[in-house]
Amino acid sequence: MRYVVVGAGPAGVVGAETLRKIDPTGTVTLIGGEPEVPYSRMAIPYLLEGNIDEAGTHLRHDPEHYRKAGIEVLQGKRVTKVDTQGQQVTLDDGQQVPYDKLLLATGSRPLQPPIPGVDQEGIYPCWTLAHAREIKSRLGEGKHVVLIGAGFIGSIILDAIGSQSMTLTVVEAETHMTPRMMNEAGGGVMKAWCASKGVQVLTSTRVNSIEAGGERRFTLQLDSGQALPADVVVTATGVKPILDYLEGSGIKTDEGILVNEFLQTSDPNVYAAGDTAQGLNFSTGGFSVHAIQPTATEHGQIAALNMAGKSAKYKGSLIMNVIALLGLTTYSFGQWMGVEGGEHGEWLDEANHRYIRLEFKDDVLVGAIHIGQFEQVGILRGMIQNRIPLGQWKDMLKAEPTRIMDAYLGLTDYGKKIPIMPLAAG
Repeated sequence: MRYVVVGAGPAGVVGAETLRKIDPTGTVTLIGGEPEVPYSRMAIPYLLEGNIDEAGTHLRHDPEHYRKAGIEVLQGKRVTKVDTQGQQVTLDDGQQVPYDKLLLATGSRPLQPPIPGVDQEGIYPCWTLAHAREIKSRLGEGKHVVLIGAGFIGSIILDAIGSQSMTLTVVEAETHMTPRMMNEAGGGVMKAWCASKGVQVLTSTRVNSIEAGGERRFTLQLDSGQALPADVVVTATGVKPILDYLEGSGIKTDEGILVNEFLQTSDPNVYAAGDTAQGLNFSTGGFSVHAIQPTATEHGQIAALNMAGKSAKYKGSLIMNVIALLGLTTYSFGQWMGVEGGEHGEWLDEANHRYIRLEFKDDVLVGAIHIGQFEQVGILRGMIQNRIPLGQWKDMLKAEPTRIMDAYLGLTDYGKKIPIMPLAAG
């Protein structure tokens, strides 16, 4: 059996390793589009902070790991075409690689904001190791940095840069920070916390243009009329699954590559995993792209099991966003935005930058936002993921959301065992 895995991120690496374990006689080829050994994008902020070196971003730290595992790795090779009839992929150098089973784990690419001047040298998204090298080389004490975007990725970059001795200003077009993982109240807590740490976050603000020169290397003209000087500009305005190479393949796509509960695409010999797959959503029962590393690794394993002839259904990913923001822990789970006809409990301690909002459907907890504490988060996730009936504890949690531990202990006393789910940052 010839297995080909396209994409050398967490989904692709776990997929290739799983295939090798299950089928020791088949060939496994892992194709990576970057000239790097397989690495984790989620480790890049630690590199920017100086907490790790480049080797620390590598998914496997033994240089001989893939050779020893019997996995052929093609680095710096981008797939330009998938021929499902001939069962082969074409690379950007013209090479054709045949397959019996194919796993697409090509991930996403950063979206370039439509700002005049954004394409100048010295303005980068923070998405690849190459980007990180450029940004890191330009950072330093006393520098002025402007970050465009305060979503999930932007906030992770904010944490990496804002902890250093530099002036950092963040510009966000939406009304609050992380609008796709946090409501306005939670985003407000995050913004106030950043201000207390010396990081200015400008919400409801757009960059009209970026000009060379001025007080620093760049001047950003804002729609408010303010001019921001910057030595370094970093963009973090969203990502989009890479799908262009599938044109003419017959593989069905929507926001991402459409897959079933086995992570199989519309072609029975092709599977998809990670940021590029539009997979089952645990909370809604629908299908969506969920771009976090824990989902990617789970996708890779389950897709590989099915490719190798096992039958493994994917139960769906629980939407989970975790950010450590300059020392403030922020989490959102499941249907954190609430559901139609649902109820909620809310608690805010502005002075101490703490916030909890719990979302209920009937007597089940279906979503949560939690800022400022860590101890109860695994319990919250366990309640949501196991759909535990709360009974009398629902009304108590609506009135006093801080009493999560009391509810957990009470439900356990009633014989309902709720696993405390481990957490892994996206």
